[in-house]
Amino acid sequence: MGVFVFLPLVLPLTAWPVARLAEHHLHPRAATWLLTVVAGVMALCSTLCLALVMVVGTAQLPGNPLPDGWSDPEVRAAVPFDEVVGKAAIPALVAVFAACVRTLWRHHRVRVEAHRALLGTSATSVAVLDDVAPYAYALPGHRDRIVVTTGLLGRLQPAERRALFAHERAHLTHRHHCFLLAVQLAARANPFLRPLRTAVVYTAERWADEEAAGAVGSRRVVARAVGKAALVSRGAPAVTLAGLAAPGPVPRRVAALLAPAPVVRRWPPAFTAVGLALWAATAGTLLSAMSSANAAVTMVLILHAATPL
Repeated sequence: MGVFVFLPLVLPLTAWPVARLAEHHLHPRAATWLLTVVAGVMALCSTLCLALVMVVGTAQLPGNPLPDGWSDPEVRAAVPFDEVVGKAAIPALVAVFAACVRTLWRHHRVRVEAHRALLGTSATSVAVLDDVAPYAYALPGHRDRIVVTTGLLGRLQPAERRALFAHERAHLTHRHHCFLLAVQLAARANPFLRPLRTAVVYTAERWADEEAAGAVGSRRVVARAVGKAALVSRGAPAVTLAGLAAPGPVPRRVAALLAPAPVVRRWPPAFTAVGLALWAATAGTLLSAMSSANAAVTMVLILHAATPL
């Protein structure tokens, strides 16, 4: 197994070029799905890798409750520098666990507080708050709702308001908060995956922009709504709650809406530079998964052979 056990930890370094290629050359829907799956698989693989090297690297330490066979030389030989990386993996895993728990707790708290703030409003799919602060966001839950303030509605023309509601409905219909939360957790598990988190925030907004453009029948109207909301809005209360004026490259979104609609296709042609690069990214993700699976199976077999009956 050797140094290949560490492969899942370094493959996420490819996240930046993968994110750039997907943003520019895939339909926003396909890019969102691809980047989220890549981020999730790589995060799980890197976390599994840390857990494996921690078990192997600490099994031979005095006072460790693991079976004696787990400190067998044959087991330690499977991971280079087993003692050093094993000890280093302990704080790394603690940090990953703490960061993911904190992210989940913050996401849950924001959603609970947002729903609590709407208790006095009518039970409709759109909650209009009497607030001069201009903002709007999609609030998922048992009853999905669109939250918008009078401060934002007063700054939009009727057609732009329709674009706003179509944009937020697209977020709820396609469950964009799940994609955003998944890449947020992946970035907490492995910091090398942060480019994918940033890219998915952008592609999810682009996906909703395209859905809104199709609903209102005008890409220019949606572009105006996005531009106006970005200028005056403070955005959603959390990055995992999507909104029309979400943080990110708003000028790129407006420019994309003023350009022709993207071609809806599942994947670029294989024998092009972009197609080959994206296939390589997919292959890297599969390689990471296979490396982690191979490491786990190898360790189980070695430990089974080393543990006395």
